Amino acid sequence: MQQHPFFARTASGVARTASVVARTTTIVRMTGLVASALVLPTAAQAQSSGNGYLFGRPHVTFSLRGGFAQPTASSEVFSFASKQLTVGRGDFGGASLAADLGIRLTDRFELQFGGGAMTRNVGSEFRHFVGTDDKPIQQTTALKRIPMTAGFRYHLTPTGRSLSQLAWVPAKWTPFVGAGGGAMYYQFRQNGEFVDYKTLDVFNSTLDSRGWTPTGYANAGIDYSLSPRLGLITEARYDYARATMSKDFQSFDRIDLSGVSATVGFNIRF
Repeated sequence: MQQHPFFARTASGVARTASVVARTTTIVRMTGLVASALVLPTAAQAQSSGNGYLFGRPHVTFSLRGGFAQPTASSEVFSFASKQLTVGRGDFGGASLAADLGIRLTDRFELQFGGGAMTRNVGSEFRHFVGTDDKPIQQTTALKRIPMTAGFRYHLTPTGRSLSQLAWVPAKWTPFVGAGGGAMYYQFRQNGEFVDYKTLDVFNSTLDSRGWTPTGYANAGIDYSLSPRLGLITEARYDYARATMSKDFQSFDRIDLSGVSATVGFNIRF
């Protein structure tokens, strides 16, 4: 059999697979701690701004969220890995962390600048081969996606109401939709033991592909006010991106980096 470029270079080490649930829970907890630290300096100001209102409509919002992301993983490299290794496309779902900075344009529209990170390490072994010691031939596949985007958010209902020229009361519930685009950095990396199909020798290797590619997104969510300056925000999002593979995976078709995510966190008004 011909040696596939999927098994091309040599390196060492096998990483342990982290629990998706544990990682997601940790990120959400960290989100809460960071948001609390950010809110403390504004607590006194919110206290002095009145009972449930602000002195003027806020012009800037900042949100920090954590949750879960599931990539589509429908391209050739994922199909090849699923056929040879004990890993499925659904196994690449993992923790997601996102942050947005919004600039209020009107009562309903915001200009949004955002960034995030979606990562997953998947442990596996060869389906049809074992080592000469009758032990599994093990490796780890890591997928990392980091989108950097700009877009617009439209609030489906008013975000608040003015009581006078100065006093502004935030709405309790505010649903929103949004869309935009930008660039996504990705890395697809495999580290561990592999089989040379020509000689059937087992060897250690690290295979890697990485780079930047254009991306687009659409999202929807709800902002729930906890106080005049602090809100709880939930968001569902779809990212679209495909990239040319590099280095050890050059012979494969473009990698599918699209996927959906669901996050929850805090929204701070300034």
